[in-house]
Amino acid sequence: MNNGNKTCLSTGKIKIFLVDDDAVSLKLLEIEFLQHGDFTIETYPTGELCMANLSNNPDIIILDYYLDGVEKNAMNGLETLDKIKAINANIPVIMLSSQDKIDIAISCMHHGAFDYVVKSETAFMRLKKIITTVLKFNKMEKELNWYMEKM
Repeated sequence: MNNGNKTCLSTGKIKIFLVDDDAVSLKLLEIEFLQHGDFTIETYPTGELCMANLSNNPDIIILDYYLDGVEKNAMNGLETLDKIKAINANIPVIMLSSQDKIDIAISCMHHGAFDYVVKSETAFMRLKKIITTVLKFNKMEKELNWYMEKM
């Protein structure tokens, strides 16, 4: 991966941070990922906790849009996204939300999100496809950088 994570490269597992204030959604996503792939999962109910653990070098972050269910004054998803990107712009962040509004999705993309997924019955399948795309993109980027260095 592009973020310098040695642990994932040596274990072959993709480290995903799941950040959602809805405990049920968080647990369901964690179970889905653990059952359907070779992932290491870290879960956080707030953006603040995600930020506090960013040094654990996630390969991908799946981030809820609102994040105010646990603490009313907690950072929302966009604020968390901005802080993640300020620290490491190379970490792909996929926004996850119950908001099926195009203006929210566009706003997330302008803030640097890799993609935007609406919570639904098909959200997990969509997330898996996006993660596959992220991994292919990172592999191509690495190969391109390798070729550019050789020139």
